[in-house]
Amino acid sequence: MSLIKKIFFLFSGFLVLSSCGSEKPKEPNKEPENLPAVKLIPMLDYSVVNTYPHDITCFTEGFLFHESKLYESTGAPLNLPQTKSSFGVVDLKTGKYEQKGELDKKTYFGEGILFLKNYMYQLTYTNQIGFIYDAKTFERTGQFSYKNKEGWGLTTDGTYIIMSDGTNNITYLNANGFKVEKTLSVKENGFAVDFINELEFIRGYIYANIWQTNLIVKIDPATSEVVAKIDLTELYNQSRIKNINLAEMNGIAYDSINDKILVTGKLWPSIYEIKFVH
Repeated sequence: MSLIKKIFFLFSGFLVLSSCGSEKPKEPNKEPENLPAVKLIPMLDYSVVNTYPHDITCFTEGFLFHESKLYESTGAPLNLPQTKSSFGVVDLKTGKYEQKGELDKKTYFGEGILFLKNYMYQLTYTNQIGFIYDAKTFERTGQFSYKNKEGWGLTTDGTYIIMSDGTNNITYLNANGFKVEKTLSVKENGFAVDFINELEFIRGYIYANIWQTNLIVKIDPATSEVVAKIDLTELYNQSRIKNINLAEMNGIAYDSINDKILVTGKLWPSIYEIKFVH
């Protein structure tokens, strides 16, 4: 090979190496920026303070204290002929349910109740009608309507009628005219928390059963966010040993005078007094 050819090949190889060396190395894949931080929602520990008997014919839809008495409202599924759409007082010592009022189960399915000032309010499932009763005599004094497709749970902050409808929405109604004042769209880490059922207002927060589960979520009304959860599956399992035909947990009652919380469920044989940080 002539000297000129050798120089040509050496020069060509140098160019090739130079061009290869000039390529920029590929950058590693970067993580997407501005992703929302996922908050770990705390699970609240609880202890059982007392256990009381509960009528296993009560398909619990509402559960609350009023003037130191425990009240319960019930629904009546068509496949459970022993059930009623009613409301009454529960004797914790005996578990006896003293009925104070009843709806025609062929027309109405009873849902949550609440006491506000001199009246008791009761929701119905699909009729978009609520009933009003005198808080002392339980005589029906009127009714009201709402645009929510369904009526589920009720509670109050002392000012508004607060209702759930099976979605992730909680509606605040003015007791004078039943105008919608505001709606909370409950979320957890940006995702809707659906099937909100029975409600209880405790020290500025709304506690809610989640339908077909044994979970209670603690909701901050200021942000509409779930800030804590309580898993009561253990209580469900204990109750199921005594009544295999029971349904999910549904019932939170807060005695603000004695600062105690009771929970139960549909057709549960027991009411549990539980203690947790609230």
